[in-house]
Amino acid sequence: MTYIFVGIVAVIVLWLVFVYNGLIRGRQRIKEAWSDIEVQLKRRYDLIPNLVAAVKGYAAHENNLFENVTKARTQAMGARTAEEHAKAENMLSSTLKSLFAVAEAYPDLKANTNFLELQRELSDTENKIQAARRFYNGNVRDFNIMIESFPSSIVASVFHFMKREFFDMDEGEKANPKVSF
Repeated sequence: MTYIFVGIVAVIVLWLVFVYNGLIRGRQRIKEAWSDIEVQLKRRYDLIPNLVAAVKGYAAHENNLFENVTKARTQAMGARTAEEHAKAENMLSSTLKSLFAVAEAYPDLKANTNFLELQRELSDTENKIQAARRFYNGNVRDFNIMIESFPSSIVASVFHFMKREFFDMDEGEKANPKVSF
């Protein structure tokens, strides 16, 4: 009888360790995925001033647009949570679309090699951000499922594991900024 009791306790303890370690793995994957997003966002933030400078040389009278792009970039860089980042990135994407719309009116700018390279890099960065978001959201989904599923939800609540927020964008902002020549 004692062996059965010890066996049951051992199985329960092993299960608890397995579930706890799975939750820790999930949390670390989310941190890694978020780090990937931040790397790509930093790359995007670094490209924007160069892009603005290139357009500014051709469209100096568009000061309001340049201020909006700069303000949106600053807000996005200061965001702390996934929700704040999503809102700030939506605004930044919107202002970038306006910047590219202004660039359409300047054929010399559209032919400028430096501007074309910046557009290409920004487009590439947008694709990498999208991939990093998918990776992050996939990890958040798996983690949240584990937290909400019985019986692992018991371990999650005992050790205070909290659900994570997805990095979502507004429906109108899900497309990359249009980069056309």
